[in-house]
Amino acid sequence: QVQLEESGGGLVQPGGSLTLSCTASGSTFNINNMGWYRQPPGKERELVAVISGRGSPNYADSVKGRFTISRDSTKKTAYLQMNSLKPEDTAVYYCSAVIYGERYWGKGTLVTVSS
Repeated sequence: QVQLEESGGGLVQPGGSLTLSCTASGSTFNINNMGWYRQPPGKERELVAVISGRGSPNYADSVKGRFTISRDSTKKTAYLQMNSLKPEDTAVYYCSAVIYGERYWGKGTLVTVSS
């Protein structure tokens, strides 16, 4: 079994920054892609950023230039550095990992961007 635990969410003013962390535990011998998704209030879940096992990142157009995804494979942890946050970034952010072809999800962490 695999568990993903997110941390780092909270309330931040527009233009501010937050860093989210996601740590995998359990049967995590071969973690392939790790990624961040978000679900804004009343909307569908959407991709924010993913990073491959080799460290290659991809971003949604809406966050390019503002968010940075990274991972520390030794710690089985992925990070999402979020800068220049906007009110429309408000959402529950979910961590995701693909292990042996199966996708796992964390429970999510709420990010609220508001003055």
